[in-house]
Amino acid sequence: MRLFIQIPCLNEEKTLPLVLKEMPTSIPGIDDIELLIIDDGCSDRTVEVARSLGVRHVVHHAKPMGLARAFRDGVDYALKHGADIVVNTDGDNQYPSASIADLVQPIVRHEAEIVVGDRQTAKIKEFSAFKKLMQHFGSWVVNKAAGTHIPDAASGFRAYSKKSLLQLNIVTEFSYCMETIIQAGNKRIAITSIPITTNPKTRESRLFSNIFEHMAKSGGAIIRSFLMFKSNVIFKWAAIVFGVLGLIPFVRYLVFFFSGDSAGHVQSMLAGVALILLAAFCIALQIISEVQRIQRKLVEDQLERTKELEYSLQARTIWGQQDEYGGYDGEPTGDLK
Repeated sequence: MRLFIQIPCLNEEKTLPLVLKEMPTSIPGIDDIELLIIDDGCSDRTVEVARSLGVRHVVHHAKPMGLARAFRDGVDYALKHGADIVVNTDGDNQYPSASIADLVQPIVRHEAEIVVGDRQTAKIKEFSAFKKLMQHFGSWVVNKAAGTHIPDAASGFRAYSKKSLLQLNIVTEFSYCMETIIQAGNKRIAITSIPITTNPKTRESRLFSNIFEHMAKSGGAIIRSFLMFKSNVIFKWAAIVFGVLGLIPFVRYLVFFFSGDSAGHVQSMLAGVALILLAAFCIALQIISEVQRIQRKLVEDQLERTKELEYSLQARTIWGQQDEYGGYDGEPTGDLK
């Protein structure tokens, strides 16, 4: 079983040695461990430092593309090179590299397909009370949208099985963290979490300038991901609300009409008809969204099969034909850059 540990980096030459220092060299159930750096437009010596410390695999971005794109490109590279499990950690040494061995075990034991490292944010001294509250609230919102029970939805310390990565499709640009949980929950991918501790803070986040920007961007990612799977639910409840609100004035008008006192109550009829028409429009949108949901599922099923065939072929080309015992003979023949 081959494990790829990918580290998205944006000018991490000072902290990267700390990240790599505690990297596990052997893990029970893992036959091969590969390190991958995603150079997200670094302008310092991050890549040179990584190579000097033994990192062979590097994905280059000519300019910063953001965390979601870095994650997606890293996963693409890892799967092309035969990864069975992909772990994502940060280049700022926030997450303890030594905990990777524990992080992958639920996947090795076939108990889960995705494992999220729970930072136990309530115990992090660097987090203000407001930030702790927002982290808890954000995780609650994500879990409600996904039907999961992940205590730290914003944690970027994660392990993914190849099977889960073939099913996930990253479409947001800010961060993959919320989106992959919502997709996993709605696609019935087994996901769990394990508690971890975090290292002392080394620098400010480069994803956002303040917590309100983070909340806005995360909220947008959650809404877009939720709409991918549950837009029909929104239209269903909108139809119910408009329908009930429309019936109240319409029935009121009918009561006056049959009692012979309808004069002066035409406004009730007009308001009722307008709201009922809105309800009918929402029902039509619900039907359309349901059809689109089914079509998207069919497309994603086909895409999953296509990716599986493509990655398997590319992995065999790069690493050599798989031997009869399930291992790989030969060295990589593809471009590691």
